[in-house]
Amino acid sequence: MGGDSGTIGFSGQHLHPAQSSISESALLNPFVAMMAFAPRPSPVVQFLQKQTNPAFKGLYHANGFDLALLVPYFIVLVILASYGFHRYQLVWMYYRNRKNKTTTPKSSFTQLPRVTIQLPIFNEHFVVERLVESICNLEYPRELLDIQLLDDSTDETVKVAAEVVERYRALGHDIVHIHRTDRTGYKAGALEHGLKSAKGEYVAIFDADFTPPSDWLMQVIHHFAEPNIGMVQTRWTHINRHYSFLTEVEAILLDGHFVLEHGGRSRAGVFFNFNGTAGMWRVRAIEEAGGWQHDTLTEDTDLSYRCQLKGWQFLYLQDVECPAELPIEMTAFKTQQVRWAKGLIQCAIKDLPRLMRSKVSLKEKIEAWYHLTANLSYPLMIMLSVLLLPAMVIRFYQGWFQMMYIDVPLFLASTFSISSFYLVSQKELYPTRWWRTFFYLPFLMALGVGLTITNSKGVIEALLGKQSAFARTPKYSVQHKGKKSAAVQAAKKYRKRLGIIPWIELAVGTCFAGMMWYAVTNENYVTVPFLVLFVYGYWYTGLMSLLQGRFEFFRQHDASNEEEHIKPFPVGV
Repeated sequence: MGGDSGTIGFSGQHLHPAQSSISESALLNPFVAMMAFAPRPSPVVQFLQKQTNPAFKGLYHANGFDLALLVPYFIVLVILASYGFHRYQLVWMYYRNRKNKTTTPKSSFTQLPRVTIQLPIFNEHFVVERLVESICNLEYPRELLDIQLLDDSTDETVKVAAEVVERYRALGHDIVHIHRTDRTGYKAGALEHGLKSAKGEYVAIFDADFTPPSDWLMQVIHHFAEPNIGMVQTRWTHINRHYSFLTEVEAILLDGHFVLEHGGRSRAGVFFNFNGTAGMWRVRAIEEAGGWQHDTLTEDTDLSYRCQLKGWQFLYLQDVECPAELPIEMTAFKTQQVRWAKGLIQCAIKDLPRLMRSKVSLKEKIEAWYHLTANLSYPLMIMLSVLLLPAMVIRFYQGWFQMMYIDVPLFLASTFSISSFYLVSQKELYPTRWWRTFFYLPFLMALGVGLTITNSKGVIEALLGKQSAFARTPKYSVQHKGKKSAAVQAAKKYRKRLGIIPWIELAVGTCFAGMMWYAVTNENYVTVPFLVLFVYGYWYTGLMSLLQGRFEFFRQHDASNEEEHIKPFPVGV
């Protein structure tokens, strides 16, 4: 062969020595040849082989430090999973008791009673005229209707409200402008103050951004012909649902509350709450329950529980709608959510002990517990965030199988119950286009994660007994075309900042991005989808809080070309 280092193959070509040995082996064993030239396993197969390789089985043993991390990790997961399972319970209650849905009243008044309408406002000069106009257009005998505009404003709203009231008084409406300067008790104090001069035996309440349809009163009043009915709540709809990506998600969140929470609880005959607006009360029920009290931020829920403990029955009319405006800024949305989160925990501390000692059924007590304590899940999410990385490391070394049959089911119970909950509510309301909700679900879940820091702050303050002022949600009346300039002014005037919290949210989101990188590099792919929700949620809420209103200048030059859903500042994707 001379100086040739190769080997002559069967057809005379030169072969590498390794190929020569393979060829020689192939002569003896064709199977060896076939395996040698077979394609390499796919990455998925390699990953599964690596995870099921028994070579390192039994090398890891849990120690005290690991258990100190894993025990609280699993406690948090189990508690969160229980609240997740409760959402399935609400869906079950909704469908199991569908025959109990309230539609038409059982009886009617032969003579309509007198009704008072209360309109509590605070610095609402962009929506007050729209509010009064919609109320004065309600179909009800004028001689049986009196309207109170309960104004605690400290800006030009006072003048605007007085002028609007005077104009409609001149048209023959029994409407008065009641202005307080001290704001004692905030909204609850204004409502209590108004009741002192109310003429009706029933009182309907509407917040500043609500525009009830003209037949709203006539659809509600006859349900009070039953003497045991203390309150009737109607369903909120959304004037500016399609205004931005944020308002689309907010609408889905509220629809879930009004369809499945209110629907399920009311049909099952357990306690549920007045939502502070778009509802009507029997004045005697308010008085017997102790009246409006302002030691919680959700005075509506507090009064609801005290009233139902007195034996009054509540009704929920899912088919009676009342349009309202959704918050269009992230900070406004956060302000609203933290007020509700803190207020419900305050109600739990105040009302649950009395309810647990009462003679109501065990079913009602359990449902009330889940209702009023649901926001404890926010600080639990903070704890989960802290424990997730060390737990992920420990569980990875324990083995993938334990993660699959313990961790993943608990995560699914905590998260996917939310998906099914809101899908069902949208299917009930929009049977032909509910499938669009699938697109919003990841962002809805991420937004819920992003609210954990602000809502946890409110929950912890409630647990510590720290009182805070009633923070209003700004309303801008931006759903119609041609309203841009006013909305921009409103944004500048009423915009709220959350201080350092958005920066904390960005930092936490960055930490979760690091966790996601760790999970990918260690081939712990099961946890990646959950981590993506955390990263997106914290970054989205943090960035939108910081960037709101920053780009108004670039939007103003083409205002004349915009036709609808005007956005005076960035509020969504």
